[in-house]
Amino acid sequence: MAGVGIMDQRRIGELLQEAGAISASDIEQALAYQRETPVLFGQALLRLGAVAEERLLAALSDQLGLPLVPPGDLPREEAAYALAPAALGLPLRWLGEKGAVLWWAAPGGNDTGFAPLDGEAAASASSDTAQLVVFARNPLDPGLNERLGAAWSGQTRMVLGPNRLLESALARLQSAGARTRENALTDVERLREMAEEAPVIDFVNAVFEDALRDGASDIHIEPFEHEFQVRFRVDGVLRLVQTQPKSRFDAVASRIKLVSAMDIAERRLPQDGRQTVRFAGQDIDLRVSSLPGAWGESLVLRLLRKRQELPSLDGLGLMGAQRQVFNRVIREPNGVILVTGPTGSGKSTTLYRALELVNDGQRKIITIEDPVEYDMDGVTQVQARADIGYDFARGLRAILRQDPDVIMIGEIRDGETARIAIQAALTGHLVFSTLHTNTALGAIERLTDLGVEPFLVSASLRGLLAQRLLRRLCTECAAPAPPDAVSAAERLIDQAAARGVRWPAGALSEPAAWRVPAGCDACRGQGYTGRIAVYEAAAIDGAVKEAIAQNAGQEAILDAARRAGFLSMLEDGLLKARAGTTSISEAMRVLGGAGEDPGLAGAPHAARA
Repeated sequence: MAGVGIMDQRRIGELLQEAGAISASDIEQALAYQRETPVLFGQALLRLGAVAEERLLAALSDQLGLPLVPPGDLPREEAAYALAPAALGLPLRWLGEKGAVLWWAAPGGNDTGFAPLDGEAAASASSDTAQLVVFARNPLDPGLNERLGAAWSGQTRMVLGPNRLLESALARLQSAGARTRENALTDVERLREMAEEAPVIDFVNAVFEDALRDGASDIHIEPFEHEFQVRFRVDGVLRLVQTQPKSRFDAVASRIKLVSAMDIAERRLPQDGRQTVRFAGQDIDLRVSSLPGAWGESLVLRLLRKRQELPSLDGLGLMGAQRQVFNRVIREPNGVILVTGPTGSGKSTTLYRALELVNDGQRKIITIEDPVEYDMDGVTQVQARADIGYDFARGLRAILRQDPDVIMIGEIRDGETARIAIQAALTGHLVFSTLHTNTALGAIERLTDLGVEPFLVSASLRGLLAQRLLRRLCTECAAPAPPDAVSAAERLIDQAAARGVRWPAGALSEPAAWRVPAGCDACRGQGYTGRIAVYEAAAIDGAVKEAIAQNAGQEAILDAARRAGFLSMLEDGLLKARAGTTSISEAMRVLGGAGEDPGLAGAPHAARA
């Protein structure tokens, strides 16, 4: 995009002072004004009356290499202010917020040739027939320039002008936007009518009911050139449910947007919607995300059942050595306990179970979440609202003034939240939270990356838990693994032991029950129904605590944890596959064989079958 011209590297204040237009005192006053009111430096000078606008514009024109627009070269008709934004897909409201107006002009004009094109010439503007003229309050605004560059590859001319001229143009832009919205009413009404038609309502309701029946966590509705697909994510895996003609897509998309309180007329920008709806006798928290694509808006719907019961820890799959570590660390009087893993791995469910176990009625428990997923008796639950500036850090500071004993933070996302959580733990609070890392011990490095000193991590951390979800084998059709697959699977156990893995006492004493998926009507031919979690759990004490305090590195911390009986998620997955709960192929699909356990990556194909 050809925008700002040859720039003088000196600041505008220096140029004006050098020309004798302002004094050093004027510069100091303008800088002080800027610290109190977020305006451009030149605007600060104008508001203080330190320089005439004509003199300022002349200096800015020299500094930026931009011409001044003659008042007579601005579009006179309001409709002209909407033509270029409409062609480029730029919202008029956004342009108003940026303090910018655009119009088409004849290409290759001289410094005063910005007269707007009109009629058919403007309507058919292209990079060969027109240049884009941009009159903006801040021509150096990176957000404005980036979006203009993405929308228009032809010639662009940035211009400067007096404030009164820009404000007049912005008023016409606002008026044009109002008229555009009035003209768009017919399209909105058409979409709304389509969304209210009985066949469309029935189709969308049927999709919801099928998703609830199948236990889907997400619905994906994706348009392509001649059709659109409906896919369900069940047990973490996407499955194609049906394909429909593209002609039905606009009506279906409008219905979903209407149900989730989204703007049905806006199809060029991403949107997020949230609503509580009732389907098939169930109250559902519906979260919808739309993303404009080449063939239309891709819609993803997350379904959260309001009255869904929390599974037990046994049902989650937390057992054996990991269960012992978990039970021990949540009984600590203070400190930080972190659960790590990717989105959708069940971290929140594990944390809610932990809160239930420590909720003895004698301690004040407060959570801050986004969103609140389960209602818990005896627990004060706070909804974070980043859109109004009420984020985790701000909410956490408020919570600490409520005399809590136990705090649960939905997620530690930044250094400020991490530091407040650590300080809360050091001042006697028990803090639960989640963190996005691939492994449990990876949370230590993540905290230091967020700016927490290693000695503070060592002093405050009490336990780390990481988890992933594997699909459970269908109990109706799972078949015993063939002999060659059993041999390969047993070799994986032996290889882990040879690398120093300390299997818990009794973990290998029961007869092995390696099984493979088959597929039947009960599991809809998938071979799996439901999911189970695999875990890593580490208590931060003894040699592990000392290694963290000394900033000894991940390898030394892992060695110390191994000596205390630490198992990786892959090793926990091997034990669950050996018990017949899941399959080796599923454990390898989710957990892989790389990272800490390179020897397990070479599992023979038979073990993955």
